[in-house]
Amino acid sequence: MTDHTWLNRWDERYGTEEFAYGTAPNNYLREQLTRLTPGKILFPAEGEGRNAVFAATQGWQVSAFDISANGRNKALQLAEQQGMTIDYQVGELSALNYKEEQFDAIALVYAHFPAAIKSSIHQMLNQYLRKGGFIIFEAFSKNHLEYIARNEKVGGPKDLESLFSVEEIRADFPDYHSIELAETEIELKEGVFHNGTGSVIRFVGQKLT
Repeated sequence: MTDHTWLNRWDERYGTEEFAYGTAPNNYLREQLTRLTPGKILFPAEGEGRNAVFAATQGWQVSAFDISANGRNKALQLAEQQGMTIDYQVGELSALNYKEEQFDAIALVYAHFPAAIKSSIHQMLNQYLRKGGFIIFEAFSKNHLEYIARNEKVGGPKDLESLFSVEEIRADFPDYHSIELAETEIELKEGVFHNGTGSVIRFVGQKLT
């Protein structure tokens, strides 16, 4: 069942006219998509749609979901502005009707699910990716708390358990060839809520089985 505090938080963030994280795609996602042949891609926790709409402009067949209806509304608005079509559902992953091995890629871009379920969500997503498909992942690392302490404008969860480590990603996606898996410091300039220096985990993995 959806935590209403969690839902209300995201509905409030996405309920303004301004796009919380801007309308431009995440830099790492942009880089990685240019290296892949377009196919079917899924964006979990996609918010206002900046990454999903970008993928559509690159020829991908895009599916996305989030718990926030406000996020979906703005994503569809952005898609329409750019002449794109995306399939965007509202709800929790377990209630959506994705099929095994449906996708050629899954992009997890700052998809910080609640700590208690984040690993189980990753494992659930794995079944929807075909053998040979790709995970593209960027999210804040456990060391990011130090960066928030210096500059709250960089954004990100403020509880350690909602953040990620290399070891955690390796454990969540065990049957993958790691093309890249590293913690790195980056500069963020994404809308209102991601601005400044942060620490992230980046992962590109190809599913082996």
